[in-house]
Amino acid sequence: MEKSQSSKETLKPEPFMPICAQPASSPKSSMAGEVQIPMTNDYLFRAFLQKNNKALKGLVASLLYMEPEAISSVVIMNPIELGDSINEKTFILDIRVSLNNHARINLEMQVINEHNWTDRSLCYLCRDFTQLASGEDYQAVKPVIQIGILNFSLFPQYPEFYAIYKILNVKTYTLYSDKLRLSVLDLTHKELATEQDRKYQLDIWASLFKAATWEEINMLAKENEYIDEAANTIYQLTQEEKIRMQCEAREDYYRTQLGWQRMLAEKDAIIRELKATIEAISEKTK
Repeated sequence: MEKSQSSKETLKPEPFMPICAQPASSPKSSMAGEVQIPMTNDYLFRAFLQKNNKALKGLVASLLYMEPEAISSVVIMNPIELGDSINEKTFILDIRVSLNNHARINLEMQVINEHNWTDRSLCYLCRDFTQLASGEDYQAVKPVIQIGILNFSLFPQYPEFYAIYKILNVKTYTLYSDKLRLSVLDLTHKELATEQDRKYQLDIWASLFKAATWEEINMLAKENEYIDEAANTIYQLTQEEKIRMQCEAREDYYRTQLGWQRMLAEKDAIIRELKATIEAISEKTK
């Protein structure tokens, strides 16, 4: 669940040390074997983006099909205190970003399909769009982009690696406004990446989030300097006990939710079977 946000949001980024050039042998390059905390962990996702502004810039650039050089500033507007105890009621899932002091981006990693993403993403989009202060001109409203990175397919019947949705006329396909946009990156369908997706290395980012070993991560880091930044920051964060504990708490939450989903699915299957049996008996007795 999302914690309610204050109407006053700070534009100050999480304080962090300046990013320096990595030495030839970075800390994570010595790591090998299985990744203990999956890169799809939403706490780890938020933590490394909040901690490393260069990694945030690289990911946002890829998601928007932009060159990183075109981004002059990217600031997290709702930072959290990393390492503080959280639960499903207090953890702020979505990351609200100001891009070039102009557009607003709502970014979220979603691991479990709670079957509410379309409505939830629309709520996020509209919440951030209603940003005008009293007396401001409507034309001053800033563009808002909602981006979900999902570990499941939103529309299984229409699989797509990276989908972009805008408000269009259903007859002429005329764009109503370019100030509202929803995007969905499906981590389960990297094989459907388009040429443009690969050009901006979205497939490489997806591979990072799905990586199961440090050997995979080190190989990916060689292909993209921003992923190298992300990988090093992820390594450093997972060495901090407080951060690791919160990541593990989120993993426990996922397991509990998946357990409930499996149990409900099994009960639904039993109910469907009983209904079918009753209907079959009723047909025979007619």
